[in-house]
Amino acid sequence: MTKKFEALTEITDLQNYKAAMGYMNEVIDYATQNGYLREQGSDNEYTREIGRIGAMCADYESIYMEFKHIKFKNPLIVSIEKQMKKKALNQRQAASLLDVKENTFSQILSGKRNVSMKLAKRLYKTFNIDPKTILEFA
Repeated sequence: MTKKFEALTEITDLQNYKAAMGYMNEVIDYATQNGYLREQGSDNEYTREIGRIGAMCADYESIYMEFKHIKFKNPLIVSIEKQMKKKALNQRQAASLLDVKENTFSQILSGKRNVSMKLAKRLYKTFNIDPKTILEFA
């Protein structure tokens, strides 16, 4: 393996960042194909080079790049929606089945309103949603 960027100690522009990322991927591919990354915690010239370049790339990303946060849907809401789909219910029908106002149910599904204890019980009884999911994410 021919090392590149040996004199590089910091990445401050996008061109060097892209080149360093490309080089790091080459090293990873080569090391993987030749078994140098087979054992977890391996310490060899490839793992050290990947760490060195990776650290500089990570520093560049944290200083110069802006990433949007990934949003995850509440697992309880996902469970409710799955049950609605399974039972072929629209929002109005599900709200009626759960004995809750349609507007309230809409706010719950959009994450704007919390699930009450009464509704939590109905979700368990009517939709058979796991109590642990209800308790953890209500």
